Amino acid sequence: MAAFELVDTHTHLNDGKFAGQEAEVIARAKEAGITRLINMGDTLESSAKAVELAAAYEGVYAGVGIHPEEIYELTSADDDQLASWSEAERVVAIGEIGLDYYWEKDEDKRALQRRMFIHQLDLARQLHLPVCIHDREAHGDTLAILKKEGKGLKGVLHCFSGSYEMAQEIYKMGWYIGVDGPLTYKNAAKLPEIVEKFPLERILVETDAPYLAPVPMRGKQNEPAFVRYVAEKVAEIKGISVEMVAKQTSINAEELYGI
Repeated sequence: MAAFELVDTHTHLNDGKFAGQEAEVIARAKEAGITRLINMGDTLESSAKAVELAAAYEGVYAGVGIHPEEIYELTSADDDQLASWSEAERVVAIGEIGLDYYWEKDEDKRALQRRMFIHQLDLARQLHLPVCIHDREAHGDTLAILKKEGKGLKGVLHCFSGSYEMAQEIYKMGWYIGVDGPLTYKNAAKLPEIVEKFPLERILVETDAPYLAPVPMRGKQNEPAFVRYVAEKVAEIKGISVEMVAKQTSINAEELYGI
């Protein structure tokens, strides 16, 4: 067993790439000291799967929501479905929601993303749940929406890719940033510097598995067990022990998600 315990706060064992292997992947994670993990939904179907996995495995939790790449005009029936899942014991967030301008260039569809982002933030507020935010090349609009529509909410900017100035704004809101495999890449640009300066009390470690495998696993299918490489990188950048990173990021996950 690993000498320290970690939480993978953002993974997708509900992804088809893991179909039929969920039990083994969870067992490997536990073996590596990852005692808890949160599967984030990105469609209604994947949210349903996340809820199912959370009910089936100890230490597994779920977020439910519609990802910006998958977004459409949500109906009251969709809202009711998300709300009814939120009553399950190990459903701990509305996520993954947000904006993605990297894939979406069409202005009308971007407007739909913004509208449904606000809609799901509002739903999270009504359900008293934190939120997990996807922001890809939409930093200005994401921050503007969070400042205006995120009042009273707690959350994380997952796979953080914004500037240090944006990170400071997130900090002022009392929110967290999530870091994943890209922190370990040679082309990590400004992220290591942000992690170095950003308080450990507001950092979460995540994999975003099956995507973004960290070095030295880059090129392989990512899985929750690999979150330890992200934690090790945070420790290296901050010049502290990985045990300290593990302990504090686990406390952070507990505080945000109540796990």
